[in-house]
Parts: sequence; C-alpha cells; structure tokens
Amino acid sequence: MGGLIFAAPASGSGKTTVTLGLLRAAARRGLPVRSAKSGPDYIDPRFHAAATGRECVNLDAWAMTPDRLRSLAAHEPGECLLIEGAMGLFDGAPPDGKGSSADLARILGLPVVLIIDCARMAGSVAAIVKGFTSLDPKVQVAGVILNNVGSPRHEDMLRRALPDTPILGAVPRNRALSQPSRHLGLEQAEERPDLETFLDTAAETMAAHLDMDALLHLAAQSAVPKGAALPLPPPAQRIAVARDRAFGFSYPHMLSDWRQAGAELLVFSPLNDDPVPQADFIFLPGGYPELHAGTLAQTQDFLPSLRKAAETTPVYGECGGYMVLGEGLIDAEGTRHAMAGLLRLETSFERRKLHLGYRHLTALHGPFPGDYTAHEFHYASTLRAEGEPLFTAHDATGTALGPMGLSHGHVQGSFAHIIDRAT
Repeated sequence: MGGLIFAAPASGSGKTTVTLGLLRAAARRGLPVRSAKSGPDYIDPRFHAAATGRECVNLDAWAMTPDRLRSLAAHEPGECLLIEGAMGLFDGAPPDGKGSSADLARILGLPVVLIIDCARMAGSVAAIVKGFTSLDPKVQVAGVILNNVGSPRHEDMLRRALPDTPILGAVPRNRALSQPSRHLGLEQAEERPDLETFLDTAAETMAAHLDMDALLHLAAQSAVPKGAALPLPPPAQRIAVARDRAFGFSYPHMLSDWRQAGAELLVFSPLNDDPVPQADFIFLPGGYPELHAGTLAQTQDFLPSLRKAAETTPVYGECGGYMVLGEGLIDAEGTRHAMAGLLRLETSFERRKLHLGYRHLTALHGPFPGDYTAHEFHYASTLRAEGEPLFTAHDATGTALGPMGLSHGHVQGSFAHIIDRAT
C-alpha cells in the first residue's frame, strides 16, 4: 500500500479530527497504518500516536530535503501512510509558499483528499473543488470529504453540486468532536482525561460516514520513492532528554537519528522532580513551562541537579527549555518564578507577543556546528538577554534577524527548534 495526504482549503476545516478518527478506525480493524504530520507541529503527532499506538513523524517540505522526506515517509510492504496536512493545501512560507502540503504531495507523489468544511455552503462547494483540483496538475486531488454536514438534505445538495467528483465521505456536524485549545494550538494529548473516549467517538463517526475501503484503495495506488537522508549527528554518547507536559516538543526524527547513530537517550521528567541523569549532554526541549513555572521553580532535585551538572556537562535548551535555563520566567498572571539561572535571561508571558516563522540558523559555537533549518513559534517576550549569542538567524525570505540565543560556559539555548541540516 502507499499513502494519502489529507488537506483542506484552510485551517479549521477538520483535518485533525477526520485524520484521527480514520487512524483509530483503521487501527481497530487491525490495518497496518502509519501517520505523519506536515510541517513543524508537535501537538497533532501526539494525538496521532495515541490513535494508532505508533510514533508519528513530521514531514516538513520547507525545512527538509526531498531525500529526508522520502526516507521518513518510507513504509513496510502492506503499510498505509496517512499524512495530515497543515493550514490550506497551497499555504506555505513566504515569499513563494514553499513547504505547503501541496509541496509535500509533489515530492512524495501522493494523492490528496480534500476535507471541506461545508457548514455554511451548499452549491458553492463546486467552485472550491474546481479551483483546488485544477490549480496545479502536479497535485492530484483524488477526492473530497464533506465535513460538518448539517442534515441529509444538506448532504444531498452538496453531492448534487459535485456530480463528477469522488466523494469519499460526508461527516455530520458533531459537537462531541470539538477540541479545546490554547495559545500554541490544541491541548496536548496527555492532558486530556477524555482522550480515549474522544478518539473512539471520532473512530465510530468516521467508520460510519467515510468510505474507508475506497480511501484505502486510493492509498494503495501510490508508492513513495526511496530516499536516503543525511542524519543529524548526536551531540554526545549519553544524552539526558527532558520529557513531560512541560517539555514535550522534541522531533521524533532527531531523536531517532541520535539513537541510530548509537547514542543512548536517558528520559527524565522535571515536573516529577526527577534529578538530571548522569549523561554527557542534557537536552531541554520546548513545551509549556510557563503553565508549570511554579512547580518547576519549587523542585528540590531537578533544578539543583541541573545547576550542578552544568558545571561540567553541556546543556542545551530550545524555546521552553531555553526559558527554563534563564534566571526568571513571568507567567500570564504576572508572577515571576525563579528558573535555573544558567543564562542571563528573563522572559515573560504577561504581555504576549507572537514570534512565528521558519529560520535559517548558523551556529557561532555550541553543540550543533554548521547551518540548520529551524522554526520559531512562541508568545514569550524577552525582557533581558545578556551574553554571547548562539546563532545568526535569517527568516524564510532571507531577511537577517540578527543574533539568536545565548551561550554561557557549558550552557546554550535559543527560541528556535532545529529541524534539519541546511543545504
């Protein structure tokens, strides 16, 4: 079997819910499905993994080479790869839209299923489908899923407007499938006590209203070309990796590259007040430390052990991990919490400011020498940052952003999430 890309005309069309329901329904039937998420997303992949019981990878057509994308999309014979797109099908980074789900479809040679939120339309659905199917002959829109259908009569109107379009399902409006969100997107999968109920409800809905046999048959008609990627080398042999609700944003392909190169990953939880394991390198990924700053500030083992380890061991923090390496973090209510104090850095969420976009990074020093593609997405304001910068940075258009991040002794970090080597 091959794969499919689930895309939409715009964000908020129901891609995540439809994909999750289909993944859980396929897993229930014992079908060998894998999943992937287009773009720099940490939250949706955790929901995918919960739906299937298998790790979900990121496929980023802006930040990754075609060979990297093909190697990550490779699957075993008989497997089906279901990819959830990002934003609208043709929406990518400035100036030319690179990195869109359409780019991914071109590179991988996979058909696209267009999910359309039909809640406020009837016959106009035909214009949307005609535009998306005809815009680029290299992007095969092989069928549509009608989402948020209000009634049988509404469904009939939509189907009559699309007499020549393969309709692969019509999903009725269902408030039980709405998902709570916060400033960086959906709540994390592990934060939802009703997660299994939600996934089962989504699966039952999709099994009842999607033509799963037709979808799987469509996937079986494609195959991803082979590719051999240049892996990200591990920064050390024994790497301590923070992982919990405050530090959940690490890319599976990066950790997999490290493991495949022979590195040992030692996972620990700062929120559980685990001491930092004995290691040659300490990695604090991004996440939501601002929601747990009080807990982190009061840890009796984590922060003291981190400070002690930093005397001799390299420590690297990305985004949320970077903020925890600073001296203080001010939460949304204006309360300051003392952090590790390993970098001369003060950050605040009291007045949120969005920082968003792809980045080209060149390391000035630190554990990751060379040039990298990366992504920045946070609402923190930097009140003070003093010390040696870690990277020089440019945005997706090539505009210089100046120095990024900080370095002091064995400790480095920045707001950027490294994705891959730059070519």
